[in-house]
Amino acid sequence: MATLIIVESPAKAKTIKGFLGRNYTVKASLGHVRDLPRSKFGIDLENNFEPRYITIRGKGPVLKELREAAKKADRILLATDPDREGEAIAWHLAEALNIQDDKCRIDFHEITKSQVRQSVKEPRPIAQPLVDAQQARRVLDRIVGYKLSPLLWAKVKPGLSAGRVQSVAVKLIVDREREIEAFVPEEYWSVTALLQTGRGEQFEAKLLNKAGKKIKLPNEEAARQVEQDVTPASWVVSDVKTTTRLRNPAAPFTTSTMQQEAARKLGFAAKRTMRVAQQLYEGLPLGKLGTHGLITYMRTDATRVSPEAIAEVRSFIKETHGADYLPKKPRQFASKKGAQQAHEAIRPTSVLLTPEQVKPHLSRDQFRLYKLIWDRFVASQMSSAKFDATSVDIAVQDYLFRATGSRLIFPGFLKIYVEGKDENDLENELGDRLLPALEIDEVLALQKLDLQQHFTQPPPRYSEASLVKTLEEEGIGRPSTYAPIIDTIQERGYVYLEEKRFRPTELGTIVVDLLSESFPQLLDVGFTAALETQLDQIEEGALSWQSVISDFYGPFAQDLEKAHEELERITVQDQESDVICDKCGRNMVYKLGRFGRFLACPGYPECKNTKPILDEIGVECALCKQENRPDGKLVRRRTRNGRFFFGCSNYPECTFTSWQQPVAEVCPHCGRNMALRKKGSEEPVCVNKECPGGEG
Repeated sequence: MATLIIVESPAKAKTIKGFLGRNYTVKASLGHVRDLPRSKFGIDLENNFEPRYITIRGKGPVLKELREAAKKADRILLATDPDREGEAIAWHLAEALNIQDDKCRIDFHEITKSQVRQSVKEPRPIAQPLVDAQQARRVLDRIVGYKLSPLLWAKVKPGLSAGRVQSVAVKLIVDREREIEAFVPEEYWSVTALLQTGRGEQFEAKLLNKAGKKIKLPNEEAARQVEQDVTPASWVVSDVKTTTRLRNPAAPFTTSTMQQEAARKLGFAAKRTMRVAQQLYEGLPLGKLGTHGLITYMRTDATRVSPEAIAEVRSFIKETHGADYLPKKPRQFASKKGAQQAHEAIRPTSVLLTPEQVKPHLSRDQFRLYKLIWDRFVASQMSSAKFDATSVDIAVQDYLFRATGSRLIFPGFLKIYVEGKDENDLENELGDRLLPALEIDEVLALQKLDLQQHFTQPPPRYSEASLVKTLEEEGIGRPSTYAPIIDTIQERGYVYLEEKRFRPTELGTIVVDLLSESFPQLLDVGFTAALETQLDQIEEGALSWQSVISDFYGPFAQDLEKAHEELERITVQDQESDVICDKCGRNMVYKLGRFGRFLACPGYPECKNTKPILDEIGVECALCKQENRPDGKLVRRRTRNGRFFFGCSNYPECTFTSWQQPVAEVCPHCGRNMALRKKGSEEPVCVNKECPGGEG
């Protein structure tokens, strides 16, 4: 029996074809074949929000090819991705190809020979609730986007857009920026004692409390009072506690935790992570091993793992690391509320395909992400790490100082994987911080008292990882939407990345304020999360998608009409810089382009002069001095791919460039600026490839 299988991508088609016999033809739809029209609203508001779908421009030849293949087939199976988007693509294909067979849908969470062959034996009907959930999201987003955008064109400027989820994401970034601007630092002091035992061993202890109450030192005077009180006093060990602490491994990846960890550890943007994960899922040629899908489906919010995969990884751990590294029972991880339990976590399709084994066949990005997923999954089923944690209290008058130490006594899962942390997460349990053996009533000698001034810090700006984490925690969007949300808000010019942290533009702030004033519900985090819950309930078959849209549209339409009548037009002024246009003499203004901020002449179109924003590092260019060019300053620049490098402000006259940060010190051999090979290093080296004494 001739069978036609339709998937989304050619790569996926090629992998699946390799698992099946001659009676199977596998074709790719190249994603969606039908959608709402781009040039029209496409929603019939008077007819229960009925969407009017058309064939996507450019997909006519694809559909023609699929129809011709369908005529030659005895049965057609739709093997699109196992989520609501994939279900909707399958539904549109069934409509476009007029497939009459009820059981035409197959799916698999991993593209392996066993899974594919099993799935083709068990076709099922298209799940209409999943289609309805995707349709509801599409219609909602179309209503918000196509109704709000004209308002922004009329009240702010042409070309702007708004979105049901993207606008809330921008508001999070704007609100955080305002928190930072409004933050008033508070001074406080810390006191750390360097103590010595009678055996000459030294360690540090920090001031904890006074008279049993936590002590705050708001200024130097308070810190000096502590110094005055404790310096002549006797220091005595009052308590010693040693406990064994366990640290458990993290769950295998969901979409959001994978994006967060790839951002922290690999420096990947969410979009890059998802693109590479798609390649690993769809299958790659592995030489003599054949073509394999290396990971399970990468859009998931569940941490569930199949019993077969758990059995395989436990056997692998025992064989490669020994029984001590294997817990008595398999680990089970709780998924967040509302997670789709039909899906598994992101894991290797076979743990036996180790990163080292497949490395020769993968690109650098593919290998790094696969290794991250593989390591995380294997670690998730390993034994806990064990630490000896020691806490020592030292009494001096009515003050209490405390010293803490830890020692890793069994690495467990840490042998292969250490979870990344955000910059503002100061926890550090991994390094050994050993204390000398101390006993109660032991007298110690004060060697030094260190008084340090500090100031409270504002909340940090969002990184990609922390923004994804916040969106997930707040219930805004879903795993498949995080990457496109982050992409969109940057493309629209509402936010930009600086030092890997999001900052709002003036335009982003204006749009958020305007929408917050007229559509407070739409930009409310709680309302957006509640709407996401309703969309999930559509997927479960508990709600009608038209009723959810109707409940939303009534108040929204009223707010929209009121906003058009009452809002005044806002003029967005470009921020002026102190840089003078060298062609017409005007002060240049800041603009936001595809590759970040730049300077442009306000006299456009008469004057089209633009300049990059020079981020000076306070170092003069030695090459310019050699060649008698004036005012050569070394600056940090950004490539089109977003990577930073260092160059000269006199470019293109001066061609000095370096990936490493230059310093003022010059090379004695070639006379060019030396550079720090690694961030935080102290010894500069010459990076001039042509220098006989350099390390270029």
